[in-house]
Amino acid sequence: MPPSADAIDFRDTDIVRLLMRPIKVVFLLPVLLVRFASAQSQPRAALDVYVIDVEGGNATLFVSPSRESLLIDTGNAGVAAVRDAGRIVDAMTDAGIRKIDRLITTHWHGDHFGGMAELASRVSIGEFIDHGPNVQPGEAADTFLREVYPRLYSKARHTVAKPGDRIPLAGAEVRVVTSAGETIKTPLAGAGKPNPYCAAFKPGENNAEDPQSLGVHVAFGKFRTIHLGDLTRNKEFELMCPNNRIGAVDVLLGLHHGQATSNSEVIVHALRPRVAIMNNGTRKGGEPDVMKIVHTS
Repeated sequence: MPPSADAIDFRDTDIVRLLMRPIKVVFLLPVLLVRFASAQSQPRAALDVYVIDVEGGNATLFVSPSRESLLIDTGNAGVAAVRDAGRIVDAMTDAGIRKIDRLITTHWHGDHFGGMAELASRVSIGEFIDHGPNVQPGEAADTFLREVYPRLYSKARHTVAKPGDRIPLAGAEVRVVTSAGETIKTPLAGAGKPNPYCAAFKPGENNAEDPQSLGVHVAFGKFRTIHLGDLTRNKEFELMCPNNRIGAVDVLLGLHHGQATSNSEVIVHALRPRVAIMNNGTRKGGEPDVMKIVHTS
């Protein structure tokens, strides 16, 4: 069994500092910065990944060595939108950027798209990327998609991504691996070996929207990370079985807030992450069965 992954739970209030070669992880509330430095001795030759504490939602910011940016999700809706958008702006300031080049919304749940309008009122967003229409009827999401979202992307670019698509991020390779309930069919480079965890897989329940999550794999030099939004167990199986189409990763992001409707062994153990990061709330996520799977991966 490989060494266990280090799991970082956002309900911790201590400052956590981990140093692993070549990954550097620094946790300074309310932002966790993961930095991967390339072997090249160039100024700022690092991919910075800011995992922003939006207290049970999701917001993850990638910043390339040339300061090009990719944001995945914008945190919670309602009264928390102002707080979460503010934390994203704080991360941008720390990264030395003033705009978001591309914004991915993984799916249409309020804890993932809720801060978008507030953020767009504060900073420029160049491209809006999503999986397509909401498939889980809900007044908040439907109203947003009908009345607000078109106005936000009308002055920018709007893209509906499909598995296999590439999303530009200078110095890195970002590949869409899941979207709108579909997965990549061809393994990523170096992947494709049989997945031994498929045989013991037990199907789970799906709601309508989580399985639609737009998931991406990010490669920077030898560094690999994956963010799958709230992808559920059955879609994890489709992506990873019978053959592992992703390979191994250094950092596993998202993890559906540590909920057991996701995070099966077929993906967590097969990916063999060195670090796993989940964004939880005070009473949300980090379920014991999931933590056990993460720590034994």
